[in-house]
Amino acid sequence: MAMARRDLESGKNSRTEENYSAPHVYEAETHWTSWLVPMFVVANIAVFVITMYINNCPKHNLGVQGACVAKFLGRFSFQPMQENPLLGPSSSTLTKMGALRWDNVVNRHQGWRLVTCIWLHAGVIHLLANMLSLVFIGIRLEQQFGFLKIGFIYLLSGFGGSVLSSLFIGDYISVGASGALFGLLGAMLSELITNWTIYSNKAMALITLVVIIVINLGIGILPHVDNFAHIGGFLVGFLLGFIMLPRPQFGWLEQRHLPAGVRLKSKYKAYQYVLGIVAVILLIAGLSTALVMLFRGEKGYDHCHWCRYLTCVPTSKWECNNDS
Repeated sequence: MAMARRDLESGKNSRTEENYSAPHVYEAETHWTSWLVPMFVVANIAVFVITMYINNCPKHNLGVQGACVAKFLGRFSFQPMQENPLLGPSSSTLTKMGALRWDNVVNRHQGWRLVTCIWLHAGVIHLLANMLSLVFIGIRLEQQFGFLKIGFIYLLSGFGGSVLSSLFIGDYISVGASGALFGLLGAMLSELITNWTIYSNKAMALITLVVIIVINLGIGILPHVDNFAHIGGFLVGFLLGFIMLPRPQFGWLEQRHLPAGVRLKSKYKAYQYVLGIVAVILLIAGLSTALVMLFRGEKGYDHCHWCRYLTCVPTSKWECNNDS
């Protein structure tokens, strides 16, 4: 992912406007210090430690599915591998801590789970995979666009992933920052599109990024992976990228150096404004529709039967247990 991002950032565009090159124009946008993404990583790790403390496998494990793993950790030891192969807590502990579950959100009016589930992880393996991805993707984006924009994209994408996931989750639970991470991937893609003219090697950068996204979404069709959280987060992040990550036209930041009477008409190009407006409309309409459906108690599969194949494709090696 770091390689893909360098591809997006490395090119210098040969076009200039009033003899000002792109790197000089955007120099002021590349000096952000990344602190929010590291804080997100620390917060996720802290929540996992607290979850394992509350889980207390030696005290609560009945031994039905085997013994606790890594007993030397005491109350921080993991649930039996048969129960949780990701080296983590029990599903009941995750539910107590705020895991996403349709019945709790709709029938028990616990809408806060749409947010809390983003900070929970099913195990050490799950946590490490997500935090490594967050470091590689998030730090570079925060350095480029600042903590306010990237933090907002991360949190709203995670929320959007939770909303879509809850419509299809059925009786299962869902946890993890994957929706928020896919939101950052979606924002990278829309940032490339809306700022298309400032990049060289744009075709290679686009292909590389699309391949990474397709591979990650493809992994989501494996059993026990909540691909709807991935898709929901990606769509929200993709739309937010058009709204929050457009770069100004060449020379706009340097207008004070231009000859008198020479001014750019607008900070952004017309197509950037159009993409931003369309994205705002789609984002508001999409989230509003999904939330109304959710709190009315509707389930996604009632309106989209083929959607089950977006999260699990049955093969001779495994079966899918999607709700009807």
